[in-house]
Amino acid sequence: MTSRPSPAPAVEPVASGGGGSPRGGELTHLDDQGHARMVEVSEKPVTARLAVASCEVHMAPATAALLADGALPKGDALPVVRLAGIQAAKRTDELIPLCHQVALTSVEVDVEVARDDGLAVITATAQAWDRTGVEMEAMTAASVAALTLYDLVKAVQRDVVITQLRLREKRGGRSGDVVLP
Repeated sequence: MTSRPSPAPAVEPVASGGGGSPRGGELTHLDDQGHARMVEVSEKPVTARLAVASCEVHMAPATAALLADGALPKGDALPVVRLAGIQAAKRTDELIPLCHQVALTSVEVDVEVARDDGLAVITATAQAWDRTGVEMEAMTAASVAALTLYDLVKAVQRDVVITQLRLREKRGGRSGDVVLP
């Protein structure tokens, strides 16, 4: 089993001119009484949005080999993992309470398996033409894909570890483009 990686470095949030991002400490998802609310986005322009998220699934090299070969007891896991991630992205607004329903135009989920390292890296890319970003859709896709992968390998290994769920990139919107290491 590989050692657990250290946490990703802290990144300062990107400030924005408005429309759902914090300005001067303002909490945009709370009303004047401190109650949770969905942010108003109707005045924002519809623009192209893109987000990329990733996570890692750590397992024994023997498990990674079975995964890469499509030889797990439950069959070839990779197509199921990809479809689970895509389906999850489409349902993000049902799972995350204050997320808007977004008109997704594309969702891709990629799984790279490193047999010798016992590692599967899941990368999810979400795109939309909308008034709000798709970061949560990409992160939901990556996380549900990882959970699905765990479900499909647990018959051969129960101590699989999911780590490093994070946003890698976002494009579009008032806050501009952000690419994280």
